[in-house]
Amino acid sequence: MRDKAKGKIAGVCAGIAEYFNIEVWLVRIIAVTALIFSSSFVAVIYIAMWFILDEKKPNPADQPSHHLGVKTKVWQAGEPPQRAFRDINQEFSELEQSLQRIERYITSNAYKIDRELDRL
Repeated sequence: MRDKAKGKIAGVCAGIAEYFNIEVWLVRIIAVTALIFSSSFVAVIYIAMWFILDEKKPNPADQPSHHLGVKTKVWQAGEPPQRAFRDINQEFSELEQSLQRIERYITSNAYKIDRELDRL
């Protein structure tokens, strides 16, 4: 389906990008490069897809959510690097605190007593 909300001309590249889960700019670069090297064949295909593909209806569920994913590949959509770094840093801080609690317990007398009781 064409995505006019994210598209520049007819939303064909945006629809293709959404279908294959890649960023729109990458599809646009591929389309323009193909247009340059294939004369008018790509233009004919683009216009045909403009008429053939249905337009995507706006969906309230498509609004940006607060849950963001980290990019697994360079061209996939994801959160900004600064936000990803902050989230990862927060997760590592929480893991560090958890590890410190475990270390305090293992090196405490309570752990030794619990271990001796379990052996009985």
